[in-house]
Amino acid sequence: MTSTFTPSTAAFRLKLPLPLFGLAGGIVLWWLFTTPLWHSDPIVADFSPERTIAALVQLVSTGTIIPHIQTSLRRVLIGLVAAIVIGVPLGLLVGLSRRLEQSTSALFQFIRMISPLSWMPIAVMALGIGDLPVYFLLTVAAVFPILLNTTAGVHAVDHRWLLLARSLCATQWETTWRVIIPAITAHVLTGLRLAIGIIWLVLVPAEMLGVSAGLGYYILDTRDRLAYSELMAVILIIGAIGYGLDSSLRFAHQQWTHHGQSQTYS
Repeated sequence: MTSTFTPSTAAFRLKLPLPLFGLAGGIVLWWLFTTPLWHSDPIVADFSPERTIAALVQLVSTGTIIPHIQTSLRRVLIGLVAAIVIGVPLGLLVGLSRRLEQSTSALFQFIRMISPLSWMPIAVMALGIGDLPVYFLLTVAAVFPILLNTTAGVHAVDHRWLLLARSLCATQWETTWRVIIPAITAHVLTGLRLAIGIIWLVLVPAEMLGVSAGLGYYILDTRDRLAYSELMAVILIIGAIGYGLDSSLRFAHQQWTHHGQSQTYS
């Protein structure tokens, strides 16, 4: 029995290592620009892959960085939950009411274009130093992607489903719970993925507001101690966690979309 080899099979095999090639190329460039073999400047050498990986192993093996990771993830979770609690119901209301959408559209778009970091001084003055201003900034960063994608999902609901619900004498609550919410789940997951991307970018500067733990705080701490290899190690950790969060939500979105298509064609 002979195996068939087609151009599509070859293309599939060639595509598999491409992400690894990209990562390897980035590491090579990083090494070329920072390695102590080429640079006599000790500060530049501290940013090299050799010293960064050594610092990363030490941070993880000693458990020094673990409490900061847990603190940052807790803040992200609280900010994201608050954004969901605000954004999804408000997005449903705006999507279901043409008047409410017309009256709030300009306001939401105006506020959305303001950088969440612009609210930092106001958050500190109103909420003081500590976790509360961080929660506020993360919620502001995440709420608009969720709100706008929820509204877009309501607009994308097939009108035939709504007509069918009305013909069955379903109440507005039943229509919303049994028809609209399942139909907009994919849009909400897209909003969550966008929100995670924004909230993770805002997290580090938000954790520089006088808190005593978190990845943003630890970056400031390494800068003050001139521990640049640790600083680069924390940057790698931030990138890895952010990539993991985005990949998880992308997987959830793909699974839900596949599940919805399977139900449609079954």
